[in-house]
Amino acid sequence: MTPPASSTLRQIPAGVWVLGLVSMLMDISSEMIHSLLPMFMVTSLGTSVLSVGLVEGLAESTALIVKVFSGSLSDYLGKRKGLAVAGYALSAFSKPLFAMATSFGEVVTGRLLDRVGKGVRGAPRDALVADLAPKHVRGAAFGLRQSLDTAGAFVGPLVAVGLMLLWTNDFRAVFWVATLPALLAVALLLFGLREPKRDRSQTRPNPIRRESLKRLPGAYWWVVAVGAIFTLARFSEAFLVLRAQQTGIPTALVPLVMVAMSMVYAASAYPFGKLADSMNHRRLLAFGLVVLLAADLVLASGMNWIALFSGVALWGVHMGMTQGLLAIMVADTAPEDLRGTAYGVFNLVSGLAMLVASTFAGVLWDAFGAASTFYAGAGFCLVALFVLGWQPGQRSERSCTRER
Repeated sequence: MTPPASSTLRQIPAGVWVLGLVSMLMDISSEMIHSLLPMFMVTSLGTSVLSVGLVEGLAESTALIVKVFSGSLSDYLGKRKGLAVAGYALSAFSKPLFAMATSFGEVVTGRLLDRVGKGVRGAPRDALVADLAPKHVRGAAFGLRQSLDTAGAFVGPLVAVGLMLLWTNDFRAVFWVATLPALLAVALLLFGLREPKRDRSQTRPNPIRRESLKRLPGAYWWVVAVGAIFTLARFSEAFLVLRAQQTGIPTALVPLVMVAMSMVYAASAYPFGKLADSMNHRRLLAFGLVVLLAADLVLASGMNWIALFSGVALWGVHMGMTQGLLAIMVADTAPEDLRGTAYGVFNLVSGLAMLVASTFAGVLWDAFGAASTFYAGAGFCLVALFVLGWQPGQRSERSCTRER
């Protein structure tokens, strides 16, 4: 019998709630900037859509690549909180660069520093969630953190819309305000989280040596491969913002697209995370791909606001179904003392896939139009569904899921 939601929430440790609130504050800050940044680059700085795609792909892949080293370092040191604090602080101190930027190069610098900060904190933070949460509520814990994180992702654009209307499309003023919640996130993590004690009597070998990596089982590497294919099928959300601009929505209201996506994402992440504690993981991933396929087709074929928001809502459901699930699968298949490394390697591969996907999306957009970008995403979804169904992986599945 499935326990009631209130009972499950009470079993989630306080540290997971702190990590979720920290993520929420940082996402408010980041999304205040990122929901406006593609328009700022195209309209104020005169950059091309291809350049937006390159920046997004490079920034996100940089974050994911850095996670390899921060995750491995957290395993080696036996400590994770310090790296998480450093990563959040770097992201916070990068925010003013966007407000001061007068050239494409300055935006790239700010974006890369922000994403390096995300990379430094990402794997240790995910490993902290896995360390803190008992296994029987691990899916719910990851779902809760993702829901709180994504709540920030819709509050941020809402604040950005309000300030853009109040200050008559003053991008830079909004970027300055975005610095405040980022600083609050650093303070909350620094003073509000106590890291769980780990056994320090054992010798910890270098986690990125070949001998250590060999301890990562085949089930884990299957999860890595699936995660990369998912990333190829889902390029940067910056293209959702640019698609919204094409429909004629006033500039100040375009961030509402990210609000809608994030609201659906936040509302669905915890229920699907809780569902992952009792449902076959492969089947849930497949359902998530079908939803993304539908989102891409709607966004490719429709140029009115109803089609736009329908596609964006489906995109948010897909994110809620799959993002926490992949994190759970990494935790379930990796040895406990290599969790940081496991998240890092997973994100390295996904980062390379993100760079390819976002660059390819930008090339298609400039050469053939917006619809071609989303049709290509739908094609990658079909490939991912084929791989997910064809891969035998029975042993992997037994390791990754618990049938009930």
